[in-house]
Amino acid sequence: MNDLQGVSFRPLTIPTSMDASDADEFREFTRVRNAVYREISGRDDDALQPEELLPHYQPDPEEIRHIWVVLDGDEIIGRVGLDIPLEADSHVAFWFIELLAAHHGRGVGTAAYALIEQTAREHGRTVLQSWAQHPDVPGPRLAAPTGFGSIPEDRVARFYLRNGYTLEQIERESALDLEASVADVARLLADAEAASSGYRVVQWQVPTPAEYLDAYAWMKSRMSTDTPMGELEFDEEVWDAARVERHERRVLDGGRTMLVTAAQHAETGELVAFNELVIGADPAGPSQQQDTLVLREHRGHRLGMLVKCAGLTTWRAEIAPHSPKVITYNAEENRPMLDINEAIGFVPVAYNGAWKKVLAPAEEEAE
Repeated sequence: MNDLQGVSFRPLTIPTSMDASDADEFREFTRVRNAVYREISGRDDDALQPEELLPHYQPDPEEIRHIWVVLDGDEIIGRVGLDIPLEADSHVAFWFIELLAAHHGRGVGTAAYALIEQTAREHGRTVLQSWAQHPDVPGPRLAAPTGFGSIPEDRVARFYLRNGYTLEQIERESALDLEASVADVARLLADAEAASSGYRVVQWQVPTPAEYLDAYAWMKSRMSTDTPMGELEFDEEVWDAARVERHERRVLDGGRTMLVTAAQHAETGELVAFNELVIGADPAGPSQQQDTLVLREHRGHRLGMLVKCAGLTTWRAEIAPHSPKVITYNAEENRPMLDINEAIGFVPVAYNGAWKKVLAPAEEEAE
């Protein structure tokens, strides 16, 4: 059914600050974003304030970010986004379509997807990838080709399939009760310290000290090559000190706090593992565990457990004592990292499907 009368797509007005005279649309855009996530999950764990979100929509030398508001008359009913990475020889693009549930079934998503694909082609992109949460419901299921996990063949899955996408990976969202996990974290930290002689823990709140910038940038670059990704395609990202500083400026400009916990090889001084924890301006809000990585050549020394537990210990004691929980995401086949998380006390709360389409040349699709 197509009921697009009054529906339009318009590039989002992006203010320079939330105090600017043209900031009202961005404020409403953020409210709708948060409402969509609440409708899907029944939780507010992914909610952001406009001030937190705005820095991520400012010009970025690493990507072109197209973002449209979906309007029904003058009312914002959703948002559409397409990210174009600017790594050398990149041919991938990442997108999302998010609509308030009251507007499902009108054909709005189909019209939005046509805009996505047209814009991606204009940038010469041939691989489109997207993620969506699939709440568990009875009925037929789709298994990931990785052999780990499945999702229901729900309305969202059928949308992807209808548009030529294949399910490539399942991503698990997990939550940790910070108070209930204190004893386990202390015990596991002591075990990891005993197993990782020859390494020491170093920590900092961003901005990263100059002495660690280059090593941290190198580890950040490995996130694009050394984590399980199935048949998804990611560019090898080039991180240097300047890119780290830009990334951290977005965190700080949004009023957020980030702790980085790293493992340092005592003999060489090299940083070889890291973990990131982040919280917004609300000290009683949920925390987010972001990137975690152990460099391949230093695996097998319990360094993943070391940096996670050391980070959580400092986080609860010194930085975010009123935060009730930590949210994190992992590929379902990433058993080494999930084993660590499960031992600490993380439990699954949701599953996302990772979807991919390789575009045929335009002339073939026309046939």
